[in-house]
Amino acid sequence: MSLGHGKRHGGAYDRGGADSYYGRPPNPHYYEQGTRTSPRIDKSRMSPAQVKDYFQGYNDNEEVGDHKDWG
Repeated sequence: MSLGHGKRHGGAYDRGGADSYYGRPPNPHYYEQGTRTSPRIDKSRMSPAQVKDYFQGYNDNEEVGDHKDWG
């Protein structure tokens, strides 16, 4: 089941966008419910659609260039 682009906090799309925002390399994962408040699901347990959602979130954020200013 794809988590879609609903941008649910902790979902695959949300996590992809967050990894991009914080300058982390892509590492597909999501959380069953909220980020860090529920079990983390890594790529090995994700469906192809969920991995696609993760990369869509990552790439969408890269495209707009919304990155954390560490300065």
